[in-house]
Amino acid sequence: MCKAVGARMRRLVSRVRGARRDAGMVTSEYAMGIVAAVAFAVVLYKVVTSGQVSAELQAIVKRALDARM
Repeated sequence: MCKAVGARMRRLVSRVRGARRDAGMVTSEYAMGIVAAVAFAVVLYKVVTSGQVSAELQAIVKRALDARM
C-alpha cells in the first residue's frame, strides 16, 4: 500500500513539474482566448435580449417577487 501511494505521489509531482515548465500562454493564445470570449458574450447577449427569453426572465422575476413568505 505504501509503495502504491509513493508511486502515485511521484507521478503527481512529476506531472506538476512538467506543467510548470509550459505554464504560460503566448500572445496569440491570449488573442484567440479573448476573441472566443467576446464571441461567446455576443451570442449570450443576443440570446438574453431576444423577445422570448426576455419575457421568460421577466415572468420569473415577477413570480419571485409575488411569492409569499
